[in-house]
Amino acid sequence: MIRAHAPLPLLVAVLTVTFALSPLFSAGFNGFAAEQFPLPQVDPPVQPAGYAFSIWGVIYLGLIAGGLYGLLRAPDHPDWAAMRPALAVSLGVGTFWIAAANASPLLATGMILVMAASAIRAMLRSGSDTPWLLVRPIALYAGWLTAASGVGTGVVLGGYGILSAQSAAFLCLSAVLVVALAVQTRRPGEWAYPAAVVWALIGVIIANAGGPNLPVIFLSCLGVALLSVRILLTLMKEPK
Repeated sequence: MIRAHAPLPLLVAVLTVTFALSPLFSAGFNGFAAEQFPLPQVDPPVQPAGYAFSIWGVIYLGLIAGGLYGLLRAPDHPDWAAMRPALAVSLGVGTFWIAAANASPLLATGMILVMAASAIRAMLRSGSDTPWLLVRPIALYAGWLTAASGVGTGVVLGGYGILSAQSAAFLCLSAVLVVALAVQTRRPGEWAYPAAVVWALIGVIIANAGGPNLPVIFLSCLGVALLSVRILLTLMKEPK
């Protein structure tokens, strides 16, 4: 039964649904359009291959399942309560992100940084109750947003001529790797967060495989190796 004094669990559940449905109420988003920038960005090296964005299907389903379970079965559970304010902020901003991205890359980049920071906070504040419904969907979401923040920032830096496209890619992917390793250190047992970053970095490697972007490819490979080793070490330590 849903308790009458559970407005935050209800808000999170509603926002997971509005966030997941938001692509249906816009033109969709397949990356910033080249003509949205003073210097058109055609296949920027920081951007993963298109297939990598399919992870959103898993993220949406996980967040909806977790939001509904938390509302119906754990509205007052302390393992769930601590993360809800931060998650609500991330999902609330995210509901309007695609519309913002199609209108203004600068606004969208600022928004996704807020989304990522809030999602990471929610992950770090999540308890250990029913991890497949609580922390794991949030961790996957936070990991992808960590990578997406770097991608968006890199495209903007290149598109406005602040850095070359390759320099922007190298700088922003370096930042993604530093943040990912730092967050993973804070919660080493939650492998879904680094797994999402690894998924994005593999997409960057594939997207650059046919071009002269060896520094970007090398950095992405280094990130995949470091994060994957730490994922494996975590899984080996889990109780059988």
